[in-house]
Amino acid sequence: MTDVVTAPTTGLNHPQQEETEAPLKEEEEEGQIGSGGSQEEFGGFAGRAVNAAIVLSVGTLAITKLLTIDHDYWQGWTLYEILRYAPEHNWIAYEEALKTNPVLAKMAISGIVYALGDWIAQCYEGKPLFEFDRTRLFRSGLVGFALHGSLSHYYYQFCEALIPSKDWWVVPAKIAFDQTAWAAVWNSIYYVVLGFLRLESPATILNELKGTFWPMLTAGWKLWPFAHLITYGVVPVEQRLLWVDSVELIWVTILST
Repeated sequence: MTDVVTAPTTGLNHPQQEETEAPLKEEEEEGQIGSGGSQEEFGGFAGRAVNAAIVLSVGTLAITKLLTIDHDYWQGWTLYEILRYAPEHNWIAYEEALKTNPVLAKMAISGIVYALGDWIAQCYEGKPLFEFDRTRLFRSGLVGFALHGSLSHYYYQFCEALIPSKDWWVVPAKIAFDQTAWAAVWNSIYYVVLGFLRLESPATILNELKGTFWPMLTAGWKLWPFAHLITYGVVPVEQRLLWVDSVELIWVTILST
């Protein structure tokens, strides 16, 4: 009588079983990767769709508001007449807004410019047109709306009261004051507030401010003294922020990057 010897099977797989299980595992992993990739692609597409909807909605609203400024009495007007008189009447409406609620009007303009400037900055950094960071754009626009428009309104009033003379040296003096005291204050406010909106720690904000303060101040000297020859030499006080915000499209791009 002979004993039948059997090999233990606990913890071991038959070679043929291993060959059949390996492709199954690979297929499962590929399926998981494919599912994750599909979700990322869908998320990216959804984000681009939301961004495109925001841009198109805001752009359509702005164009509609600008072109329908005369809608109460443009019956019978040709398209040429509408396009010809709309800019003039929009300017009149802007001047009326400056008289009735100057701070709010300037806040709205600065908010739009700072948001638009950040969008330009993100595109400059290499992001596709509709793949911008909405949160970052909102933060920049919020700072422009809540702080830059209102503070600039009072700053230009203060600057006129501080240096009321009409002599030749007034424009260089105002430019010097603007590009030292005011530029230092505003750049600091900009970075500190953005840091808090990004939920950064005070230490991180302070280090970032130390690293950017002097480079940004000196970078401004390459642009703003020339722009402010017009600001303080030509443009009336109430219109200065509009001119400055036009130049801000370049400057906010620099600040954002």
